[in-house]
Amino acid sequence: MTVLADTAVAARFPVLAEREDVVYLDSAATSQTPRPVLDAMDDYYARHRATVHRSVYPLAAEATELFEGARERTAAWLNGDARGTIFTKNATEAINLVAYSWGRANVGPGDRVVVTELEHHSNFVPWFVLCKEVGATLEVVPVDDEATLDLDALDRVLAAGGAKVVAVGHVSNAAGTINPVADIVRRAHAAGAIAVIDGSQAVPQLPVDLAEIDADFYAWTGHKAYGPTGIGILHGRCELLDAMPPFIGGGHMIASVALDEVRWAEPPGKFEAGTSAVAEGIGLGAAVDFLRELGMASVRAHEHDITAYALERLVEIPGLQIMGPRDADRRGALVAFTLDIAHPHDIAEILGSRGVCIRAGHHCAQPLMKRFGVGATSRASFAVHSTRADVDALVDGVHEVRRIFA
Repeated sequence: MTVLADTAVAARFPVLAEREDVVYLDSAATSQTPRPVLDAMDDYYARHRATVHRSVYPLAAEATELFEGARERTAAWLNGDARGTIFTKNATEAINLVAYSWGRANVGPGDRVVVTELEHHSNFVPWFVLCKEVGATLEVVPVDDEATLDLDALDRVLAAGGAKVVAVGHVSNAAGTINPVADIVRRAHAAGAIAVIDGSQAVPQLPVDLAEIDADFYAWTGHKAYGPTGIGILHGRCELLDAMPPFIGGGHMIASVALDEVRWAEPPGKFEAGTSAVAEGIGLGAAVDFLRELGMASVRAHEHDITAYALERLVEIPGLQIMGPRDADRRGALVAFTLDIAHPHDIAEILGSRGVCIRAGHHCAQPLMKRFGVGATSRASFAVHSTRADVDALVDGVHEVRRIFA
């Protein structure tokens, strides 16, 4: 047993505590929400409901303190800077903010933007659109047969010159690959490019140190990290944020407005136009507190154990092929697979009828699916509440799929 499995972690998630028929293996899409997060959001609505940043009466001051306190704790948790910690709707908006605001001011014809075959569409499409608009070239770094990045190919692309951006996911949502992002950032900087990291899968699973990684921008989302939907984070290098134009114009993001001049607020306000997602920000702060209480080293150890056990059990099933690294040390807390006699959607439906919740589809990573010649995979993803018994239920369900289709 691992440290987390010995505690009543699952009991802290209302859906899992109340629904004994649910084996939830889809945290890579959306994690379950623990009670402390729900309580923090309820407390705001019940006792501190007011807008933030705009009023001086006590209720508004309390709301602002809760909201900004969540920002400060979130930044400190990852060894980041609160001033460079921007609340967004999700990681997709965070990356689009960089592509539109920094990208359109700094990338032009003949420049190169480097992405990889592993990317979620949220770290591929914004760069594709940017390149089409400004006449830059999109370079794609390939992966090998275990979905591991070809770093030699990355070096060749960077050595050719003209790279302005290197965008890469910290952990692949479709293959589970953990990328050496600190090393990739160093290579990008040596070539004169900025580095943009999609940390959506990494932050809930791994100890992340933003100062050590040293990326120019690091994005992640709350709903995969035990927080609410509708809240994400962009950690940006302050000197870059200072020089960037705003992404969206409106209230709060200004210092002053006159008929002939508009002056922007300092970051992070410059990039947080309009009324903030107050309850969601407070909820994210509570999710960070929840993970800090568990300890990210313990989270990683627990999920590594569950992932290793899943890799061990799933290979017992005839006709099953696993995507991604075979070693749990090199992957995050998920396993995606195909089965020779059944489509992933059929697998997911049959498993769902048994209470086992997995994801089936291309996982918003169609370039990677095409690399491996498949249209979709089945994906089981694990969390702090996952157990080896959950993996057994998954394996039993896939055996049942084989029985039905055979």
